[in-house]
Amino acid sequence: MAEGNGELSEEPMKIETEIERTEDYQKLLEYGLDEKVAAKLDEIYKTGKLAHVDLDERALDALKEFPVDGALNVLGQFLDSNLEHVSNKSAYLCGVMKTYRQKSRAGSSQGTATPAPAPVKGPDEDKIKEILERTGYTLDVTTGQRKYGGPPPGWDGSPPGSGCEVFCGKIPKDMYEDELIPLFEDCGSIWDLRLMMDPMTGTNRGYAFVTFTTRDAAQLAVQKLNDYEIRKGKKIGVTISYNNHRLFVGYIPKNRDRDDLLEEFSKHAPGLMEVIIYSSPDDKKKNRGFCFLEYESHKAASLAKRRLGTGRIKVWGCDIIVDWADPQEEPDEQTMSKVKVLYVRNLTQDITEEKLKEVFEGYGKVERVKKIKDYAFIHFEDRDNAVKAMEELDGKEMGGSNIEVSLAKPPSDKKKKEEILRARERRMMQMMQVRGGMMPGTMPLRGPPGQGPRTSGTSMRGPMGRGDYAGWPWAWGGGSWPGRWAPSPWSGSQQSGGPGRSSRGPWGGTPNRSWSGPRQGKFTSR
Repeated sequence: MAEGNGELSEEPMKIETEIERTEDYQKLLEYGLDEKVAAKLDEIYKTGKLAHVDLDERALDALKEFPVDGALNVLGQFLDSNLEHVSNKSAYLCGVMKTYRQKSRAGSSQGTATPAPAPVKGPDEDKIKEILERTGYTLDVTTGQRKYGGPPPGWDGSPPGSGCEVFCGKIPKDMYEDELIPLFEDCGSIWDLRLMMDPMTGTNRGYAFVTFTTRDAAQLAVQKLNDYEIRKGKKIGVTISYNNHRLFVGYIPKNRDRDDLLEEFSKHAPGLMEVIIYSSPDDKKKNRGFCFLEYESHKAASLAKRRLGTGRIKVWGCDIIVDWADPQEEPDEQTMSKVKVLYVRNLTQDITEEKLKEVFEGYGKVERVKKIKDYAFIHFEDRDNAVKAMEELDGKEMGGSNIEVSLAKPPSDKKKKEEILRARERRMMQMMQVRGGMMPGTMPLRGPPGQGPRTSGTSMRGPMGRGDYAGWPWAWGGGSWPGRWAPSPWSGSQQSGGPGRSSRGPWGGTPNRSWSGPRQGKFTSR
């Protein structure tokens, strides 16, 4: 009570209400989480969207290391997320934290605050519910993909093998499985469908992988849906997909050999089977600053990519970049049966075009020879003579080096190649920005080549060789692109970006496109 102007007045009493906490709140504090973060997490527990047992040590450790404001923002985003189809909520929370960190770094590198993302229209949940009830399949959502099925209910047997999966590209960014599943179901029984998502935008990445239970269904999907107008003015592309076991790694020390790299990268992830490097044309003791890591399975390669691509792992003090080795389309047997051009590699500098023509013309008429750096293309008039020369000369000594001879591969579709390269460039740009640095002007765009199976029936001498992998630029070797393109104004010995080089790179603007050397196998970027 208080007295004022002769009247008694009653002061309001300050009552401190204690917020009721769950029994897990104290566990969070004991684990080392900040009080504010623990309180926010406890609020989420009360909603029923998350339980303490759902979080593993990885998620709790990440929250503990996060700045308090950042952790509160992340938990707010997590609470607002649709978690209906999220089976691993701990991994999903880690994905939200990773995306938040990437956005923050990208905004800092550009000197601007990262704007709040615009609301993204999601799938029609009623349609998805109807599909799941009708098929009995499950839908599992993570920050990186939305996976439908796998395996189908009642499936008895091993998973579908090679040739059962298709890659679907050019998907509208606001399209989801509620529209895609009915489309692909018409081609056959679906094992699973994986729609790849971009956590930075909340939309899909424009592509998906669909695995069918049979190869016939996959082939039918390619026939029916490739170039199919899925929306007005929007056509999708559908091709057969092959599991990727190979990673591209850039910015490795040039003084390290294959054994050094095999030993080093084996420490960071299991299943590494082979390391592919290429010598510098000017110094055989040095590599070209990049390598390819071949793993025993796609799962092993995916694990290695996650571990090596965090930016935390340095290789002999170097900040490396890691991405999938992208493919070029494999010519079919009918196309290869008509090839009359040989691809020859491991040539020394003193081997001239005249010398090559003299040697190969011993097996039949040679129309022309084109040598580029340490490889060349030999154009025969008759295919049988080309095959005979390949069988006789592969592995033979020439100029102090054992040469490798194989059938060259015809140039693949230029438009498709450009799409692969543009996608690679975008990923590399994003990767460099996330790490707080700007992408150098000579960033890799295309990959090296590796040997593939012979069509003549003979086996290759070495386990690895040249092939076509998007994601490796001419810049790594300071020279022209091996095994894929005939010379153009930029194919001399100038350094990348110097006079005489086409600013558009080797995939466009030149009529001199030629043949490619073989590669190790078929891969699809994921």
